[in-house]
Amino acid sequence: MGSALLEFRAVMAQLRAECGWKSAQTHRSLARYLLEETHETLDAIETGTPDDLREELGDLLLQVYFHAAIAEESGAFDLEDVAAGIVAKMRRRNPHVFGPDGDAAGRPTDPAAVNELWESVKATEKPRDGVLDGIAPTLPALLLADKVLDRLVRAGEPVDDVLARSTASSASSADDAGVGAELLRVVARARAAGVDPEQALRELARGLAAAGGSD
Repeated sequence: MGSALLEFRAVMAQLRAECGWKSAQTHRSLARYLLEETHETLDAIETGTPDDLREELGDLLLQVYFHAAIAEESGAFDLEDVAAGIVAKMRRRNPHVFGPDGDAAGRPTDPAAVNELWESVKATEKPRDGVLDGIAPTLPALLLADKVLDRLVRAGEPVDDVLARSTASSASSADDAGVGAELLRVVARARAAGVDPEQALRELARGLAAAGGSD
């Protein structure tokens, strides 16, 4: 661990011991700040400078250290455990790089092929009881739809069948259900085009807001 990271860990320990506000925080009370810092980091990626992104990544890193410091006090885990866990996961899920057969000649290089390998290893590690198993239900709606659609297709259900089922189930329902089916079709189109629907709509909305504010 670099000297700055070691110092950061020591700073967090001191703040937890000596700062009234920081010592009172819990995993739950910090949840809102993790969400806020994540969105601010996304904003820096889309509209900020490299310095903006560096700063926001630091704020996001603060949340990781904060949660690890709280867990360490209860003996649940510490920052070393967090790092060791992600290192082990990266080695397991990237056998084309770290596995015994990870020679240059046999490595998949296409991003799609690498992603399929990742998903296949993940599926053996975490068997799913249902389509939504392992997907956070609080994800933004377009991103949630994208992930659910991906899971259904991986399970062998053709995209057209999924879309037909969504249309049929909403045909006699309220207007919002019909709109939901239309949005799902847009998500399917975005997937086919290799476009992130969440990011595409966010960027368009941002552009509209900027144009409207210039009058």
